[in-house]
Amino acid sequence: MSCLGTLNSGGSILYPTDTIWGIGCDATREDAVRKIYRIKKRMSSKSLILLLDSPNKLPLYVESVPLITWDLLKNITSPLTIIYPRGRNLAPNVLAEDGSVAIRIADHEFCREMIRQFGKPIVSTSANLSGASNPLNFADINPAILEQVDYTVGIYHDIISSMKPSRIIKLYENGEFSVIRH
Repeated sequence: MSCLGTLNSGGSILYPTDTIWGIGCDATREDAVRKIYRIKKRMSSKSLILLLDSPNKLPLYVESVPLITWDLLKNITSPLTIIYPRGRNLAPNVLAEDGSVAIRIADHEFCREMIRQFGKPIVSTSANLSGASNPLNFADINPAILEQVDYTVGIYHDIISSMKPSRIIKLYENGEFSVIRH
């Protein structure tokens, strides 16, 4: 099965991102998201980051896109995840307990094209077991992860990432924001 076929059938994928290798699935399917939590051995109370291919799609998955979003996306050049106050049209288990949703616009050619062709946001969580260190390259990924995902993307296996996880900024409905991770 192909990468897109796996996503369309509710499966999980292991893929390179603009930061580090990630585990992903269709962010609109509750059963697929549940599988990601199971693979990572992660508590479902910890929300997940989603990837989109374009900021133009934010209004489809966020009830209200605060104006500051556009300034942040324009001025912060490193990978940036923004937590928006209220998500919509997504699996309930990708939202935080307060209904917020964390979204990053992918800045990686493969990811952008995959998401564009898929037509929906995908989950992007680091390819490690919960609490373990992030893998800097494909060879560092725990065999337990490799065995459990349904599809592994076959490119960029030899590239060592110098990237770290994205910066995270949380936006509030009153227009204020806070930096969660630098």
